[in-house]
Amino acid sequence: MEKTEKTSNSVILKICAFIVDKRNLFFLIYAILCIFSAVSRGWVDVENDLATYLPSTSETRRGLDLMAEQFTTYGSVKAMVANISYDQALEIKDYLESIDGVFSADVDETDEHYNNGSALFTITFDYDENDDRCLELLGVVQDYFEEYDAYLSTTLGDTQSELINQEMSVISVLVVIIVVAVLLLTSQAYAEVPVLLLTFGSAALVQMGTNFLLGTISFVSDSVTIVLQLALSVDYAVIFLNRYKEEHEQLPSREACIVALSKSIPEITGSSLTTIGGLVAMLFMQFGIGSDMGIVLIKAIILSLLSVFLLMPGIIMVFAVPMEKTQHKNFIPEIPFVGKFAYFSRYIIAPAFVVIIVVANRVSANTPYVYGYSQITPPLINDVQAAQNMQNDNFRSDNMMALVFPAGDYDVEKQLIDDLLMNGHVTSVTGLANTEALNGYTLTEKLTPRQFSELLNIDYEIAELIYAAYAVDDEDYAKAVNGLANYRVPLIDMFMFVYREVEEGYVTLSDELMEKLQDANRMMTFAKDQLRGEDYSRVLVYTDLPEESEETFAFIGELHSIAEKYYDADRIYVVGESVSQFDLKKCFARDNTVTNVISILAVLVVLLFTFKSAGMPVLLIAVIQGCIWINFSFPAIMHDNLFFLGYLIVSSIQMGANIDYAIVIAGRYTELRETMGKRDAIIETMNLSFPTIITSGTMLAVAGTLIGKMTSDCAIYGIGKCLGRGTIISLFVTMFVLPQILLVGDKIIELTAFVMNMPLQTKQHTGTMRIDGLVRGHIDGTVNGVVHAVVKGNVSAYIENGDVKMIEEDTDKEVEA
Repeated sequence: MEKTEKTSNSVILKICAFIVDKRNLFFLIYAILCIFSAVSRGWVDVENDLATYLPSTSETRRGLDLMAEQFTTYGSVKAMVANISYDQALEIKDYLESIDGVFSADVDETDEHYNNGSALFTITFDYDENDDRCLELLGVVQDYFEEYDAYLSTTLGDTQSELINQEMSVISVLVVIIVVAVLLLTSQAYAEVPVLLLTFGSAALVQMGTNFLLGTISFVSDSVTIVLQLALSVDYAVIFLNRYKEEHEQLPSREACIVALSKSIPEITGSSLTTIGGLVAMLFMQFGIGSDMGIVLIKAIILSLLSVFLLMPGIIMVFAVPMEKTQHKNFIPEIPFVGKFAYFSRYIIAPAFVVIIVVANRVSANTPYVYGYSQITPPLINDVQAAQNMQNDNFRSDNMMALVFPAGDYDVEKQLIDDLLMNGHVTSVTGLANTEALNGYTLTEKLTPRQFSELLNIDYEIAELIYAAYAVDDEDYAKAVNGLANYRVPLIDMFMFVYREVEEGYVTLSDELMEKLQDANRMMTFAKDQLRGEDYSRVLVYTDLPEESEETFAFIGELHSIAEKYYDADRIYVVGESVSQFDLKKCFARDNTVTNVISILAVLVVLLFTFKSAGMPVLLIAVIQGCIWINFSFPAIMHDNLFFLGYLIVSSIQMGANIDYAIVIAGRYTELRETMGKRDAIIETMNLSFPTIITSGTMLAVAGTLIGKMTSDCAIYGIGKCLGRGTIISLFVTMFVLPQILLVGDKIIELTAFVMNMPLQTKQHTGTMRIDGLVRGHIDGTVNGVVHAVVKGNVSAYIENGDVKMIEEDTDKEVEA
C-alpha cells in the first residue's frame, strides 16, 4: 500500500515537474489558442428567442415548427413618428411604399394608427423575415426616419442582443476593476495580481473562442458566462498561489512550484466538483436554456482548471522574483471575535436558524414567478425597449395569438371566425375568410360567373369560359358539362387561376384589366402565403387580455374548445407570446423539482467523499439550501415579480458554488479539532478561512450585483439580482451561523463518520527530512497535528494524508523515504 502511494506521488511529481520545466511549450500552446479564440469567438451563433428552447413536445414548439413549414412570415417593422399631422403621415406612407421591396406601409385615421399627434406605420417587406434583404430594407427605413422624432420596433436583426453585449462589456470591465481591487487587498504581493489576471484572462478568451464548437448558444449564456467564470473559478488560482507561497517558505521557486502544483491538483479538483455538481442539475431541465447554460459554464470551469494547472505554473515562475520584491502588508485582519461569538451563541443561533429556514421555505413557496417580460421592469431601458414603450403609451397594443388548424372549406373557416368574434375578450380576427378584397367581397367569398363578370367589368361569356376552364383544371367536370350559372368559386382561387392563365399565355386581358389583376394577385398571394399553407390554415386572434395572467392562460383553453367544434383536436395549435409563457410555466413546475433534487444529490456525493461522514454533508447542504430559501423569500415578501429562469439557474449555482465557502470552514474546523478544543478550533478556523471566503465571495457577490443593476434584459436581470443577493446571504450565514451549527453538530459529525479504522503504519526515520501531513507520533517530542516542516532528528510517527521525504544534507536534494 505504502509503495503504491509512493509510486503515485512520484508520477504526479514528475508530471508537475514537466509542466513547470516545459513552461515555454505551454506558453506557446496558450498563445496559439488565444489568437485562434480571438478569431473564432466571432463564429459563435447566438439565439435570442427563449421559445427556441422549449421542449419539442410543447404546443409552442410544435406550432412554431409547423408555421415555419406551412406559412411565410414577412419581415416587418413598426415605426411611430411623433409630432406630425395626418397629411404628413400620408406623405410618409407614399414615400415608404415607393421603396423597392416594401409591400405596404399601413396608416389610417383610426386611433390605432394616428393618435396624440403621432402616427404608427406598420411597414411590411416583400421578403420572408429570415431573408437578408429584410435587414437591408430595415437599414433604409431607419436612415429615412433619422430626421424625424421616430421610434422603431422590429423582430428583425440582433439589435437587442448587440445592446445586451454592450452592457455586459461594461459590466465585465467593472468586475475586473473590482477583482483587481479585491486581489490587491487580499494578496501579499502586488505582482500576484498579474499572475491571477493572466491566468484567468487566458481561460476566459479560450472559453469564448470554443463556444463555436457548441453550434449555437443562448443570449443568456453568451452574456453572463465570462463574468460568472471569473467569479466561480478565481478560487482555483488563489488556492494554487497560496500553496506556492507556503511551499516557497522552505523551498526554491522551482521546487516550491512543483510541490505546490502536486498538492493543488487534487485540492482544486475536489473544490471544482461541487460547483460542477450544482451545474450538472441544469443539464436535466426540460427548458433547453438550462442545459445550454450548464454546458457552457461547465466548459468554462474545466478550461479554468486547465489554465491553472498548465499555464499558471509557468506564469508563477516568470513572476517569482517580482512577487518577492513587491510584498506588502496583509490588509485582511484576523477576526477572533467571530469565533468567540460563535462559541458563546451556539445554542441560540443554531436553533434560531433552523426556525428561520423553515419559515423561509414556506415564504419562498409564494415567490411571484413570471414567465415573460411584460410584468418586469429592468433597471435599464435600452433603445429598443424605449421605442416599444413609446408605441405602447400612445397606441393600443392587443395581445395576438395565431390559431392553426387543418386547411379545408373556407365556409367552415368563416364559421370559426364568427364563433371566435363572439368571445368577449376577442377584439378582432384576421383570416382569409374575413379579409376584404374588392367591392365588399371577402377573399374567400364564393362568386358565380355573373358576379365575377360584374366585379371585373368583363363580358359574361368570357367569365363563363374562365369558369369552365377552372372547372376542368379543378377536375370538376360535372360543373363544366351541366352548366356554370350556379357554379361558385372562392374569389381568391379564381383570381389566382386567372393570373396564372394570363402568365402562361392562355388568356389575354386589356392593359387596364391586367394592371388591376396584377395588383389583386399581389395582395392575395401575400395574404395566402401568410394565412394558408399546403395542409394548414391560420387566423390571427387579437384579444384585450394581458400577455400573462391566469385569465389569459384560461383563454388559450377556450380557443382550443372553440376550434375543436370544427376540427380534430390533435391538429389544432395556438401560438403566441402568451402560449409560450404558459408552456414555460408548465416546464418550470417540473424543472424546479428536478434541479433541486439533482443539485443536492450531486453535491452530497462529492461531500460524502470529501468529509467521509454522513452528518457533515447533510449539515452543509441544509445551510446552503436554507440560504437559497432565504434568498427567494425576498421577492415573495416584497411582491417583486421574478423571471422564473432566475430561480432555476441561481439555485443551481448557489448550491454548487456557495457551498465552497461552507466547505472551507468545515474542512478547516474538522482538521483543527484533531488537536484543539471546540472553542479554540472555531476561533482559529474563522481566522484562517476568512481571507479565502471574503476574496471569492466578494467577487461573486459583486459580479451578480452588477449584472442585476446594469442590464436591460429581464432574464439576465433576474439571474444577476438573485445571484448577488444569494451570495451575500451565503457569506453572512457561513460566517455567522455555520460555525455555531458545526459546534452544536460536532458530536453528530463524529458519530456519523464512516472511515474505517485502519491499523496505523508508523514510519521511522533518522536524519534530515521534510514532513507534510497530519502527524501522530514522536518527533523528539510527541506531535499530534498538521506539520509542514523540515526535521533534523528522529521520527517515529504515523503520517496521515501526507508523506516523508528524506533530504541529503549536502545537496538539499529530496529522496524518497
